[in-house]
Amino acid sequence: MDDLAADTGISIGAFERALSGEGALTFGQLRRVAGYFGRGVLFFFDQEDAQAEIVHTPQFRTLLNQKTALSPKIRIIIERAERQRDIFLALREEVLDEENNFNPPHLPRDVALAAANVRAWLGLREENDFGSFREAIQAKGILVFRSNGYNGKWQIPAESPILGFNLFDPRCPVIVVRKERSEERQAFTLMHELAHVLLHRSSSIDDAGDFNSHEGRERDANHFAGLVLVPDAFLRNIDAAARPLDVSDFKEWLYPFTRRWGVSTEVVLRRLMDAGRLPREEYASYRVWQEQQPSPQPEGQAVRTYRYREPTHLFGTAFVRTVLDSLISRKITLTRASAYLDDIKIADVHKLERHYAGA
Repeated sequence: MDDLAADTGISIGAFERALSGEGALTFGQLRRVAGYFGRGVLFFFDQEDAQAEIVHTPQFRTLLNQKTALSPKIRIIIERAERQRDIFLALREEVLDEENNFNPPHLPRDVALAAANVRAWLGLREENDFGSFREAIQAKGILVFRSNGYNGKWQIPAESPILGFNLFDPRCPVIVVRKERSEERQAFTLMHELAHVLLHRSSSIDDAGDFNSHEGRERDANHFAGLVLVPDAFLRNIDAAARPLDVSDFKEWLYPFTRRWGVSTEVVLRRLMDAGRLPREEYASYRVWQEQQPSPQPEGQAVRTYRYREPTHLFGTAFVRTVLDSLISRKITLTRASAYLDDIKIADVHKLERHYAGA
């Protein structure tokens, strides 16, 4: 209740009087409460009791059961991701687009073999970055969203520990990755969530603790992500004898490889440790050193000169192309296309069209 009062600007006393039946919220206050929970104000005029089975999908309830203390902002982002998937599926059906349907491979139980199969299934090359990983996964019928780095309705709050989540659906799973300064860290989040989609066929929401877990499904997801990003064959390119004595030099030592493979230094070190080529103590020392480094200073408000490109950064090319194809075929209006593309201006919709047309 304290958080609700602080975020809506409504006093605790007003809520207490309303709950006790001694007072009522004004329409303006009710609208602010609705916004806090990601609802329209008419939601509160329904005479029936709210039922979780109707209000929230099974996938949403799965995530909430895993992390019971999810903030309202995170819950709203989850619901937005679900709505965007529903929009995508409806539009794809309208334009009769059956390409890139989700058809997951049958994977062995052994995580190492499964990772090798998935890397081949995705058609990954040796040189990669977050963008190429994302495109390869989207080409297999999985939507990949990335949260905003600036203040907006798709931004995961700075105080939230959540790094990513997925909403499993046999028609079209959705992976949501938190935007970070390091795209290499985003790549690991992406592959961790892909593990839950392909290995476990279930929805999942993950924080930093899950990414360091050594138990159960989280352990398997971490192992899978490391193997997909850095297969054993890659490790043979690294000269362990050239390893610096000081862990602070590890990043420079591995930079040619991390840059080419699109991964973080920590992922490569973890893979070397798992392969028996790096002492566990040195890996632990590097992590301690890394955690002691000052965090980068936050940037000022981004200059949004290329606002028309932001829907692609948020929702990926598969989603944006589907919206634009629906617009071109006159299945939706410009206004609706704008709404689907993060409420960009009509002029920006036209700019985005020309961008995809190569003009």
